[in-house]
Amino acid sequence: MRKAEPVDRRAREVRRVVVSSLLGTSMEWYEYFIYGLFAALVFNKLFFPALDPAVGSIASLLTFAVGFVARPIGAVLFGHLGDRVGRKTTLITTIVLIGTATGAIGLLPTYSSIGIAAPVLLAVLRFVQGLSLGGEWSGAVLMAVEHAPVEKRAWYGSMPQLGSPIGTIASSAVASAVTLLPDEQLLAWGWRIPFLLAFPFLAVAVYLRLRVEESPLFQRVQAERREVRVPLVKLLRTSWGRLLAAAAAAMFASGAFFLLTTYAVGFGTKTLGLSADTMLLATLLGALLEGVCIVVSGRLADRGAPWRIMAVGGAVCVVAAFPLTAMIATGDAVLVVLGVAVGIGLLGIPYGPMGTLLSQLFTDDTRYSAVAVSYNIAGLIGGFVPSLALAMSTALDGSAWVIGILFAVICVVITAGSVAAGLLLRKETALTVANAPGA
Repeated sequence: MRKAEPVDRRAREVRRVVVSSLLGTSMEWYEYFIYGLFAALVFNKLFFPALDPAVGSIASLLTFAVGFVARPIGAVLFGHLGDRVGRKTTLITTIVLIGTATGAIGLLPTYSSIGIAAPVLLAVLRFVQGLSLGGEWSGAVLMAVEHAPVEKRAWYGSMPQLGSPIGTIASSAVASAVTLLPDEQLLAWGWRIPFLLAFPFLAVAVYLRLRVEESPLFQRVQAERREVRVPLVKLLRTSWGRLLAAAAAAMFASGAFFLLTTYAVGFGTKTLGLSADTMLLATLLGALLEGVCIVVSGRLADRGAPWRIMAVGGAVCVVAAFPLTAMIATGDAVLVVLGVAVGIGLLGIPYGPMGTLLSQLFTDDTRYSAVAVSYNIAGLIGGFVPSLALAMSTALDGSAWVIGILFAVICVVITAGSVAAGLLLRKETALTVANAPGA
């Protein structure tokens, strides 16, 4: 019994870490979808009423883009803190900032109350969201991977990725319920509810994160006094190739995903004339399939190697790109839903092992900075994919094949990045075994 007690305690600690990491990434994706939806739906009327409706819509979506600009800055800032101060302290800071900023949006006075200060405050809060999100996912993944037993690192490392489908489903459910309100009530107070829900989520998240222990690998760095003064400088000097490989491998988490959600959903409603409910169904089914693929690929990555599973997943997506686009191009509601849903679902194959692969590429003393920066470089580039798709589609008279072309190109980049990461890991096996998890 005495020998079992430390094992049981360790297992409980790992479970707490995984749950707290999953809750944080779920909040991240919930915030992304809720903000994007209401920026398109009501923010032009609430915060930019003095502008022409079309210009107001553009202005409200530009506040959404502010978050993408802030994320790389947050990656550098919180990556540095994570490597210098610790994973736990940094993650508590990021989740408090995310939850507070999101909830505060629900408390904002509108333009009719305080004039130009309203959209300025909205942009500031969006910047704070983006800043903190720049360090949230990477820290959540590292806590899960660095706490996990070696034989289950890919499995536990895939759990934070489930935040994507969970956040998608939760935000869709809340938004669907709120938008059932009459327009007058929606604009008066209903739009605030999804943002105010961030406060109870935040309370639970902080409670869980206060109870988890610091990463054992970071504790080892501290014990051996191996903290790097400026981790990013060391990375750029010694590991820029690994940063590029990691960013390429992470492209699907933003570029390909946004293509099949933000752009494809708009294409379905505006170009194909399908209802918003139909495209929402496609997104929800895709989220469910994505969750299944994340779980399966995370489990498989512990038996093989994360980079192999990611490379295979990327290759599968390349092969599927044009058949799925052909289904979307028919304009038939059933085929469009299947095409979008299966495409989103397949992205779960490379997404599951991604956190573990990125963790393997870098040493303990710079890992937080490295994972945060590479992931958010991919996010910054991927954030422009929907705009690029719209420009290409306009030039090609609304052709659906733009989706297939961009999806295939992004997935080729994913596959190449994953293979490059695998070659780098083989080249320096002794280093990665000694200093990185899961190798």
